[in-house]
Amino acid sequence: MLWNKWVQLYFHLPIIVRLLLSVTILMFSFGYLIHLIEPNHFPSTFDGIWWAFVTGSTVGYGDYVPLSFLGKILAILLILAGGGFVTFYMATLSAGTIKHEQDLSEGKISYKGTNHTIIVGWNERTKQLIEMFDNHKLDTDIVLIDHTLNKLSYKDHQMHFINGQPTTDKTLQKANIEQAKFVIITSDPTLTEEEADRQTILNIIAARGNNPTIHIIAEILTEMQRKNAIRAGTDVVVRSNNFMSSLFYQSLFQKDPQVTDIIAETLEEQQFCSELINRELIQKDFYFCAQQFLAERKWLIGLIRENKMILHPDFALHMKEGDSLIYLQPFEHVQQQ
Repeated sequence: MLWNKWVQLYFHLPIIVRLLLSVTILMFSFGYLIHLIEPNHFPSTFDGIWWAFVTGSTVGYGDYVPLSFLGKILAILLILAGGGFVTFYMATLSAGTIKHEQDLSEGKISYKGTNHTIIVGWNERTKQLIEMFDNHKLDTDIVLIDHTLNKLSYKDHQMHFINGQPTTDKTLQKANIEQAKFVIITSDPTLTEEEADRQTILNIIAARGNNPTIHIIAEILTEMQRKNAIRAGTDVVVRSNNFMSSLFYQSLFQKDPQVTDIIAETLEEQQFCSELINRELIQKDFYFCAQQFLAERKWLIGLIRENKMILHPDFALHMKEGDSLIYLQPFEHVQQQ
């Protein structure tokens, strides 16, 4: 009964572990036997094991050589058995390494890390976002979930790829969503706006169901689905169509063709932040607050009062309790903090 359990355990091990275990047992056995046969020439069991590994792997240093007839017969058996095992082990190890690399590229390997960022959808926005992550050297691993890609080389893209539908628990668990920090859900460009938003909402529900506390950022294209996305559990709704419309509107009044580059550079290099006003700034005017913020490399641009956003207010405007100040600061400054 005990032997059967050991056999079952052995064959349930990965093939690489089984081969390594077999080679180790074989070499230890031959090393112990040669020590028993020629104790004078192999004074310790370790000397015998050393000889077994060197001979079985066909390295053959020649520092230990059996002298007796029985010892030479044992060496022949070791070369026949051990050489085959070691060669098969190395070949299997190489094949396993290549297969693991292929599985990584095909998105079949589960992610084991923690505090990572999951991005749903492979598109141009995703590529630019990952490039920004690299440029700013953000300390987070990226796990990409996409069902349209058959292969994504991990050598060319520094991320972990999971192939599958983002609405299935199996796919999200392979991405280790339970221990992830953020989920960014991008809109599917192959679908119509209405269909893409419905798919995004399903992705939000699946992500929230697998991790009730994770921070979800979702791209929504239509205004009518914004509230549904919030109901589904997203923390931040990104209205990409609104942004593009504003960008077009800005371009109407600018003769400088670089205005779009200026806006894009601002979004890439500066962090928009808001924080509840400190007690010592209450009843101070906006100009005074702006000076205080500049001392900390923060550019004050407005405030939120009674859920209403006020950008570039009059410098004489006095702050009230409950106001939230809106400011810009460099990404590097955010990371240092």
